[in-house]
Amino acid sequence: MEDNENHQPPSLIERIKHIIWRINDDDIFGRAAQLSYYFLLALFPLLLVLINLLGYFAQEGTGFRNQLITYLAAVIPSSAVSLIKTTLDEISNSSGSGKVSLGLLAALWAASNGMGAISQTLNTVYNVKETRSWWEVRLVSVVLTVALAVLIIAALAIVLYGGTIGDALAARFGFTDFFTTAWSILQWPIALGFVLGTFNLIYNFAPNLSRSQRRWFTLGAVVAVALWLLISFGFRLYLHYFDSYSVTYGSLGALIVLMLWFYLTGVAILIGGEVNCEADERCRRDIEERTRAENKASAS
Repeated sequence: MEDNENHQPPSLIERIKHIIWRINDDDIFGRAAQLSYYFLLALFPLLLVLINLLGYFAQEGTGFRNQLITYLAAVIPSSAVSLIKTTLDEISNSSGSGKVSLGLLAALWAASNGMGAISQTLNTVYNVKETRSWWEVRLVSVVLTVALAVLIIAALAIVLYGGTIGDALAARFGFTDFFTTAWSILQWPIALGFVLGTFNLIYNFAPNLSRSQRRWFTLGAVVAVALWLLISFGFRLYLHYFDSYSVTYGSLGALIVLMLWFYLTGVAILIGGEVNCEADERCRRDIEERTRAENKASAS
């Protein structure tokens, strides 16, 4: 009878308890602090990649940069946005046109370091060992960074130029005003779909998972995006009413705010990974076997 009970799938409450226990056991908050450091190092190279790529295709890099900063301000605290804008202006002013190609490759390589850090931490979350070579991990990190840039560009293009795209489609195919109205509403869910696709790519290919463990759609991506948006807007609201970082840290306040936002972003990503592991029977079984082995070792 006990065996039958052991083979019954855990209830929702039990799954939530498992996730909370593993968040503590895997030191998610400590690993998120590690991610925040790599995110900071990768931020400006990634933004330069985005600005140069979309600016190249749209032929309006400066205008796109200003619009990008505007939309970042909707999520990132204002003091951190000011720091990002100032730094990007300084980098752009000190870079000549002849350095763009080489600088873009260097920026891509630097931005992939953040993805490499995500790979290491998600391996721990999924309880898998890294069997790929250094070059394989680096190649995956670079490819994921490019894919991340493409998906972000697609999402931003829909948000920034959604009206123009809708009008062009309506004129090209002779759609009515109903299509234009529907498109103005649907462009936001579509952009959100690109963001979910970005998280799904990270969860499927950043850690060293087998093909059987990969899913086109993961619950963890939904949880991570929802948690990230909730944390971001909550953090902005807190800073709006209780902004004490500038008083405590002075001129470093903006950097501290940006680091803290990166930290909370890392927490959301790793918690999403824990949700995916709990939803995956093989991953959950491996965790349970490891826990039993550790308990036996400590008892003996």
